[in-house]
Amino acid sequence: MTEKLEIQKKIYFASDFHFGIPDRKGSLERENLFTAWLDIVKKDASEIFLMGDLFDFWFEYKTVVPRGYVRLLGKLAEISDSGVKIHLFRGNHDMWAFDYLNTEINIEIHRDPEFKNILGKVFYLAHGDGLGPGDRGYKFIKKVFQNRFNQWLFRWIHPDTGIRLALYWSRKSRYASLVKDEKSERDKNFIGSRLSVHSKFILESHPEVDYFIYGHFHFPTDTLLSEKSRQITLGDWLTNFTYGVFDGTQYQLLKYC
Repeated sequence: MTEKLEIQKKIYFASDFHFGIPDRKGSLERENLFTAWLDIVKKDASEIFLMGDLFDFWFEYKTVVPRGYVRLLGKLAEISDSGVKIHLFRGNHDMWAFDYLNTEINIEIHRDPEFKNILGKVFYLAHGDGLGPGDRGYKFIKKVFQNRFNQWLFRWIHPDTGIRLALYWSRKSRYASLVKDEKSERDKNFIGSRLSVHSKFILESHPEVDYFIYGHFHFPTDTLLSEKSRQITLGDWLTNFTYGVFDGTQYQLLKYC
């Protein structure tokens, strides 16, 4: 009689997909890549953390959500229904995700940075936008977008108009328009000058943190902050197609294609 070997369960992390740009064809190609990746990792995943900007724009009206993403949402629903826990840390492009993804797919929505104990290690998880010193202009705009009254006002714009305007704005954004080399250099500077400052500030009061996991900056990095603490920025699924995996012993930052 052959014993059935138990598959070792792993934790996966990925971020910054920006589905919806640069156009339907380009977005669908990346969506198909991501769903193929999900088919692979679902075999040994116990949890999947999507660290923000799943969509380049997402707004939930009371009875309407943005058109499209059928393959993606169907695959996430299939994996969630199989018992794999899926998390979404809202980013600056999908901060208007409210309860639809949780109600329909059972994705757990996270709105703020969190400490989590995962397989015996302490993780600090956040999308990464607005953390660290400086960037006051963005921090002000973020408060405007997060204001409940402003969200209520946006609901009064017809979805055909509101979503079309938002997607047009997104396509003109820095992530949609900058070439990879220029963007990578800028993001490296942001990670060093702002994000690492924030991580080290958190370490002062929480020296037990083993891993800081961020999205937002689109450039994959793995930095040693102390003898035991590492800061990982996950990269993106626009140009890098990178992701993280933790098996309880080792954390790896890998490239899918």
